[in-house]
Amino acid sequence: MVRSLWTAATGMIAQQNNLDTIANNLSNVNTTGYKTQVNEFKSLLYQNIQTKTTSANGERKPSSAQVGLGVRNASITSVFKQGNLLASESDTAFAISGKGFFAVRGEDGNTYYTRNGNFQFSLAANGNMLSTSDGNPVLDTQGRPIVLNNNYVVSNITVAKDGSLCYPDAANNPQPIGITIGLYQFNNPNGLEKMGESLYQQTAASGQPINEANSTAVEKSEIIQGYLEGSNVQVVDEMVNMIVAQRAYEINSKAITASDEMLQQANNLRR
Repeated sequence: MVRSLWTAATGMIAQQNNLDTIANNLSNVNTTGYKTQVNEFKSLLYQNIQTKTTSANGERKPSSAQVGLGVRNASITSVFKQGNLLASESDTAFAISGKGFFAVRGEDGNTYYTRNGNFQFSLAANGNMLSTSDGNPVLDTQGRPIVLNNNYVVSNITVAKDGSLCYPDAANNPQPIGITIGLYQFNNPNGLEKMGESLYQQTAASGQPINEANSTAVEKSEIIQGYLEGSNVQVVDEMVNMIVAQRAYEINSKAITASDEMLQQANNLRR
């Protein structure tokens, strides 16, 4: 009986974590560049009820008798599926079509990666710097902050699909100025560590970042100016998942109630 109490308790804990993941998805349904997270489970250890492999008559059994001890959360993985492209009035709004990530430099000096292309130009010591809404500099293909000197009118800057910044010449035709927004890919994006604020950090599991500008082994991504990548959360799917999680939680709670009632009946036998 006690085994069933703890087994059902692990199910309730696992489903609570599942519901927490679903709630996080729903809360970020309008977050730019957010990727849906999926909770995965695995069974715990099994306990042998009968280790004999033969019956009382000496006949070999086709299977042993084992009982499971519950469930736990194995991982919470992100689904890096392309989100919808949403039009934006900002000239510094950029969406990525493909598997690439923007690179930004954090306040601690480390490089982080994001799919959120809601950038802006901010004042820097020697010009105007392309940065995130938090003021972190966006990096180019060389890993350097993108800074334009005061000779450029930032409202006239356009960005080609390959990420190169362009400025109109005397004939008002956009010409590259020698700066390209960096795009990076990872062999295992699910290995990236989530840092909050739509930022990811590379880990040993994700592998080293692959610079699209220098690699021919990956399919190139495209940057689309005037658009932002919306969240890929499907609200209907999350609502269905929430109902399933709630029902599973209720079933495990009923198993605890049933075990408690059976223990109570066993205690009453000596009366």
